[in-house]
Amino acid sequence: MKLAVLGAGAWGTALATTWCAQHAVTLWGRNAHEIDAMRRARVNTRYLPDCPLPADLRLDADLDIAVADADLIVVAVPSGGLRSTLAALARRSTLPPLVWVSKGFEPGSRKLPHQLVAECLPAQRAAAVLSGPSFALEVARGYPTALTLASHDRTLAHDLAAALSSHRLRLYAHDDVIGVEIGGALKNVMAIAAGICDGLGLGHNARAALITRGLAEMTRLGVRLGGRFETFMGLSGLGDLVLTTTGDLSRNRQVGLGLARGRSLDALLAELGHVAEGVTTAHEVDALAGELGVDMPITRTVCRVLFEALPAASAVDALLHRDLRPEF
Repeated sequence: MKLAVLGAGAWGTALATTWCAQHAVTLWGRNAHEIDAMRRARVNTRYLPDCPLPADLRLDADLDIAVADADLIVVAVPSGGLRSTLAALARRSTLPPLVWVSKGFEPGSRKLPHQLVAECLPAQRAAAVLSGPSFALEVARGYPTALTLASHDRTLAHDLAAALSSHRLRLYAHDDVIGVEIGGALKNVMAIAAGICDGLGLGHNARAALITRGLAEMTRLGVRLGGRFETFMGLSGLGDLVLTTTGDLSRNRQVGLGLARGRSLDALLAELGHVAEGVTTAHEVDALAGELGVDMPITRTVCRVLFEALPAASAVDALLHRDLRPEF
């Protein structure tokens, strides 16, 4: 199968590297200079400097060439760049099946990726989301990973999961697109909270409580938006949440750790050099939860730290001094 992976960041590069063993893959990036440097050095120096690119991986900065004759397009750009990428694809008369791995809400519109696909590509019926517990570096190195691939078309989900799985990358088919997207978006907010918790040295008990109550928040909003409860108990919910809140490869967790140490948000984001989706997602989710009347105290508190100058230690006090209530 011919695959076009759009987005030469860490995740796009890792997926393209992995799938090269089974498929003919072209990796597209919008920056021609960076793509040329990757082609010559056979490594993505900026995002995955320790992971050589396969010799047969094609790299191109021309979108039309990258997607020409593709049997599948995988969009691996940050949520903020998803609309523009889809708009570029919309100029083509026909498209093969489309998979996106973007996690988060579009800043400003609060739309999930599947809503942007429906808006920008209204004729696209063969579409799916790929999400779950995965660090790009580990995928690129061939470490065992399990993900969820969800589509409204169950047959498509099963077919794509089978085609894209390998002995080290196992994909599970699902049909709850909304639930999978919500899990992938909100776990990044909880990772910031977990980073704050650990950065303040509050211990394992506090982290466990935070993860558990964070899962409750994710589920409340997800079900309210049309997702299914059981989805949040799976790979794209609990699985991704545990990984991102405990693993130091998580950019969002690193943001939380830095905030706990008194670093400014701007300095942290500049130092990361990568997108930390949880920062913009927290703002959008907080506003959405307010509109829908969904109780999300951890998200609200993260927003106060990120955007309202609430000190990290005060944020913990605010959560602990809320009124007591039943767990369920």
